[in-house]
Amino acid sequence: MARIAGVNIPTNKRVEISLTYIYGIGRTKAKQICEKLKFPPDRRVQNLTDSEVLQIREMIDAEYKVEGDLRREVSMNIKRLMDLACYRGLRHRKGLPVRGQRTHTNARTRKGKAKPIAGKKK
Repeated sequence: MARIAGVNIPTNKRVEISLTYIYGIGRTKAKQICEKLKFPPDRRVQNLTDSEVLQIREMIDAEYKVEGDLRREVSMNIKRLMDLACYRGLRHRKGLPVRGQRTHTNARTRKGKAKPIAGKKK
């Protein structure tokens, strides 16, 4: 198993797909990394040599913010909004959708499980 940025990436998948297991690297960035390092698209992680894994690791460390650093930055951005008490910060604090979605119905992912309200007795 190759270990990149503190994450064990799966060995039997293609390099492009397995890099997406790292937080902060999606399909586009994974494809860019493979193109820069000139890996063929059908290359599997188990077929990589140690030097190629090292190349990938060094490129990700140098050019991209991933895993712990990225998580920390995102959480600090949210904390900053909450401290400012701007609209977006208040929505984060209340656990409601931040980007203008409707909340009358839907929004269950942000609001959590529906809480029953004591209904009318006839």
